[in-house]
Amino acid sequence: MDPLSAALLALAGVAAGLAGSMAGLASLFSYPALLAAGLPPIAANVTNTVAMFSTTVGAAAGSRRELRGQRGRLLRLAVLAIAGGSAGAFLLLTTPASAFELVVPWLIALGAALLLFRDRLREAADDRARTRGGPPSALPLALAVLVVAVYGGYFGAGAGVLMLAVLSVSATEPLPVTNAVKNVVTGAANVTAAVAFAFVAPVDWVAAAVLAAGSLVGSWLGPAVVRRLPERPLRIAVALAGFGLAAHLWFEAV
Repeated sequence: MDPLSAALLALAGVAAGLAGSMAGLASLFSYPALLAAGLPPIAANVTNTVAMFSTTVGAAAGSRRELRGQRGRLLRLAVLAIAGGSAGAFLLLTTPASAFELVVPWLIALGAALLLFRDRLREAADDRARTRGGPPSALPLALAVLVVAVYGGYFGAGAGVLMLAVLSVSATEPLPVTNAVKNVVTGAANVTAAVAFAFVAPVDWVAAAVLAAGSLVGSWLGPAVVRRLPERPLRIAVALAGFGLAAHLWFEAV
């Protein structure tokens, strides 16, 4: 790899770490950078998955304040994410990616819409729970986390947006807390797929190392930025960025 490509990948890693830890949009920067560095699509996809593990490490380190008291919740969600990420990695290695390309933009757009209308969806869920006389069932959340984790292990672009949307709708808490939980849960799905790819997929280890180094820095800074930004504008910005990513992937697919 020439020095210019390495420098661009490092900068893309910083941007991906920031975007991933703040909004779940790491692949918006990292995946195109790998393609620009000359990697073919499948190699870029698996290299990106391996490199983005550092985003989880950096984001978790930067979110210690928000993750206090979340251990039990994280363990439950991580088990689902690991199962889903394993299934997604298996699908990637055994099925043609073209079968999923047209569905991906719609999934990301759905996640963006869920974020945009989060408060109304929360109110509807609370009203339904009051009508039934009990807390809402945990099954829909478990299934949603599992499905998003499968997608994260399979392709990954926009998986953080989907996971943030699912967790935001299911819990009433500050966005920085939901975002911190999202980073760990998507990381659990990601690392499972990354381990599988490390053994059986065409990972470019030099590119992965350079990208991961930049991502570690960006993801460590991201939670501090989220902590200081007003919640509603940030959520709307993430949703709009999700719609933009969905449109980009749609036009690429067609």
